[in-house]
Amino acid sequence: MILLIVIATALAFDFTNGFHDTANAMATSIATGALKPKTAVALSGVLNLIGAFLSVSVAATVAKGIVQLNEVGGQDLLVIVFAGLVGGILWNLLTWLLGLPSSSSHALFGGLIGSTIAALGWNGVIWASGSDGVLIKIVLPAVLAPVIAAVVAAIATFLVYRITNGVDKDKSEEGFRWGQIGSASLVSLAHGTNDAQKTMGIIFLALVAYGTLDTNDHMPLWVMASCAVAIALGTYLGGWRIIRTLGKGLVEIESPQGLAAESTSAAIILTSAHFGLPLSTTQTATGSILGTGIGKGAEVRWRVMGRMVVAWTLTLPMAGIVGAICWAIANVIGGLPGVLVVLGLLIAGALAIYLRSRRDPVDKDNVNEWPDSKPSISAPSPIEENHAG
Repeated sequence: MILLIVIATALAFDFTNGFHDTANAMATSIATGALKPKTAVALSGVLNLIGAFLSVSVAATVAKGIVQLNEVGGQDLLVIVFAGLVGGILWNLLTWLLGLPSSSSHALFGGLIGSTIAALGWNGVIWASGSDGVLIKIVLPAVLAPVIAAVVAAIATFLVYRITNGVDKDKSEEGFRWGQIGSASLVSLAHGTNDAQKTMGIIFLALVAYGTLDTNDHMPLWVMASCAVAIALGTYLGGWRIIRTLGKGLVEIESPQGLAAESTSAAIILTSAHFGLPLSTTQTATGSILGTGIGKGAEVRWRVMGRMVVAWTLTLPMAGIVGAICWAIANVIGGLPGVLVVLGLLIAGALAIYLRSRRDPVDKDNVNEWPDSKPSISAPSPIEENHAG
């Protein structure tokens, strides 16, 4: 029963990962009018589904590179994994409520690290082991990814505007909007490849704890399929609050900037997935969008960026604290009753956050309206223009 609860909770996290991170791929395309909001999230959902089957390198890092498996196993490991998932889900929901594009990946890792430390002490976490471990595979990419993305996107944006200088603006915009559809699709594919694997790794870890699998076994197809479906459904739901922040809150995006940002994000995310680095797609996409503003010389809302950086800084420790508290509650009560109590707290917390969100709803109809700026009218998508013609 505990194993089933862990698997269901892992898929629930995967679902929240989907709608929390839809903005990474589609925020700029929605903001510029390259894609209509519902079309964008539907396309992103399908490509996340496909991308989840392309690789398992990141899943291996999550399953074997965080917890010292030689020090714990069985039900104890299952409770550690469950408590970590609860920490990740609650932080995802809270930052979604606030419209902050924080990292779902780091929320998951923070929750798992916190519950592991609470259960086994500091030595229970693989901090560094050669080229593996939390510091090398998680912390270092977290610091470098947004900086590299911002620099690359800034250069790309500068070059794009220089190359297209003198080209008819209307034709240029239409061409870039078509390009955005392709680049946003590539980011969605990359997101499925990178992020769905994290939940695969968690479920694999739970199956190892239960004794169904050995650490050297291959990833079961049913695990890959269920994680792919969960993240795709979450993506289709659309995390409109975060889409609005990335699309309109940080920089007023034009189509050339959108193409530069999405292309940069896709290249970095796919490269990290190839090397098994569980990169934060959120931080990468945010860095890319910031870079396009710098590259164009446009106004950047640094106050919004500051809020994002604060959220990034707090993600690992706050999710870790929640994970540690959940493990303590489950451990004190013990066994299945302890897990059920924590599950009840998760459901109550999620419901409270959802009800609070209904006071200030953000959806496909107002996603392109930033509160402190004049409402903008998005240009028609190239698909619509051709249909009208």
